[in-house]
Amino acid sequence: MAVSARPLRRVSRLMSTPPVDVSVLVPAKDEAGNLPLFLELCDVTFRAESARYEVVVVDDGSSDGSWALLQELRSQYPFLRPVRHRAQRGIAEALRTGYLQSHGRVLVFYPADLQFKPEDIPRLVNPILAGESDMVTGYKQGKYEKAFVSGIYNKLSRTLFHVPVRDLNNVKAYRREIMAALPMRPDFHRYMIVMAAAQGFTVTEVPVPLYARHSGRSKFGLSRIPIGVLDMLAVWFELKFGQKPLLAFGMLGVALFGVGVLTGLGALVWLAITGHGQRWVWTVIQTCLMLGSIFFATGLLGEQIAQQRSEVRELRRELDELASAQHEADADDVASDGSSGADRPPR
Repeated sequence: MAVSARPLRRVSRLMSTPPVDVSVLVPAKDEAGNLPLFLELCDVTFRAESARYEVVVVDDGSSDGSWALLQELRSQYPFLRPVRHRAQRGIAEALRTGYLQSHGRVLVFYPADLQFKPEDIPRLVNPILAGESDMVTGYKQGKYEKAFVSGIYNKLSRTLFHVPVRDLNNVKAYRREIMAALPMRPDFHRYMIVMAAAQGFTVTEVPVPLYARHSGRSKFGLSRIPIGVLDMLAVWFELKFGQKPLLAFGMLGVALFGVGVLTGLGALVWLAITGHGQRWVWTVIQTCLMLGSIFFATGLLGEQIAQQRSEVRELRRELDELASAQHEADADDVASDGSSGADRPPR
């Protein structure tokens, strides 16, 4: 009887992969000067914890030898899982890749530049493992260069989104299902807290000390400010009108169309009374009627796109449930095979 090799490979992978409670996802771009010390500090921290950790370092197109260094460090640290992007794809993509390669039920976003020390990772993770919160974010303690810009960004975000934390763009830990539920777009990692809170996940914060970089230089400059503002508006629109775009475009289209109609009626009455017309008035009327029609049609098109997104999201949820059920079934098969093998007499 022929036996499929695919289930055997899946069982073999499950047997060779140790159970993991926490996966630390580390996007790394040209961090060869920081990775050895970072992993050494992780090793010291994890040895003192009862939870089982792994570190998934995603080399995001580094050109300083980070990937070769990670290959050397892998033999020294069993908890290390290096993954590589051959070209830079950004933090959001690196987190997505790390999530797909990880095994923990709790995920941690942590940079490799040692501005945050690995010793503080358990403080982010423990409230989630204890069932007290779904997501925990760090609140920076200490001076840093971009404090003024960060303060404005966080104040605007709190005003728009009403989230109960002071620092949105920082190290954070979160349940695995949060990552599975969030849309993936460039730079949207800054708004994970906002989108998670909007979906009903609980969010808390803990103070985390901030240190100077151990090596290298920051990858972020002032050019990120306008990008951050546009991303903020995109997230706001997504949360406000993403499910019902006709509510935004349709209402605006109806309002403009109504202004055009009322203005036209007023212009006709004025023409009938005075016998004089105003050319600019008819230009305004035509513009309002055309824009109103365009906005309303855009809202209808947006509704169709929103419907397709809902169907895709539902399919994704069903696939995740099937994958989870298959994973549990395979794990049960491995456990039963192991127990039956233990009872089987040796040859």
